[in-house]
Amino acid sequence: MAEILVLVDHVDGAVKKPTLELLTIARRLGEPSAVFIGSGDAPAEALAKFGAEKVYAVDDAQIKGYLVAPKAEVLQQLVEKTSAGAVLIPSSAEGKEIAARLAIKIDSGLITDAVDVQAGPVTTQSVFAGSYTVQAKVTKGTPIITVKPNSAAPEEAAGAGAVEAFAPTISDAAKAAQIVASQPRQSTGRPELTEAAIVVSGGRGTGGDFSAVEALADSLGAAVGASRAAVDSGWKPHTFQVGQTGKTVSPQLYVANGISGAIQHRAGMQTSKTIVAVNKDEEAPIFELVDFGVVGDLHTVLPALTEEINKRK
Repeated sequence: MAEILVLVDHVDGAVKKPTLELLTIARRLGEPSAVFIGSGDAPAEALAKFGAEKVYAVDDAQIKGYLVAPKAEVLQQLVEKTSAGAVLIPSSAEGKEIAARLAIKIDSGLITDAVDVQAGPVTTQSVFAGSYTVQAKVTKGTPIITVKPNSAAPEEAAGAGAVEAFAPTISDAAKAAQIVASQPRQSTGRPELTEAAIVVSGGRGTGGDFSAVEALADSLGAAVGASRAAVDSGWKPHTFQVGQTGKTVSPQLYVANGISGAIQHRAGMQTSKTIVAVNKDEEAPIFELVDFGVVGDLHTVLPALTEEINKRK
């Protein structure tokens, strides 16, 4: 059975949920092997709990402080070492850049932003701003696939979790771009927007007052998003924007409040499993897309909904 390499997304050794989803998907394709690039001991127990048979531990001492090129070289050398059947990478901005560089290095096909991966591997993607759903398959080399968060429910399955230290050889060319300063993003206490299982977004209809949107999000343990109109108006930073020119999300539940549903916004959230909209305009395009729609003033509807949710807790 071919090894399926999964690049571990983590924060200081704490494995993030998208990696557990990828390990679940990897078991459909072959034998999951996690690739941990970081310092300290690899989180083998956490990875083995979700099916990782091997954990390749790569000390990042020689690549820390550089951009993504060294990580692509690490994966290149592991693909050559293991004759991997596929490489799965989280579909973040960094993940997609690593995947693109890796595809060039090993002369293989690349599929990005998959929302499902089945044996083959055959992927499912939402394309042309969500207008079509397509299935695709890499026909050359080792398939490299980036997968959107929330594309699979993490399922536990005991793996051996055998740790194997791997020492890559990093070229000087990969170290050409170096990070000279960085600043951690201030925590909001809410889930990361692209990884959240529930997203509550606000648009022009909020009038700039996101208090009802944020209260509902907190009652659900959700992330807060915003439409481009809200961001352009200066009500929320660009990091909150959901849409074609913002972040793409695919949560289990997406609640759109005061958002008309322009195609650019729909492109960023159309693959959500369940969509709910609250809007005063019953002709708003967003209602063409939703599973449940409420015609009403969000400033009236959301506080009542939040109160009911808190009461049922």
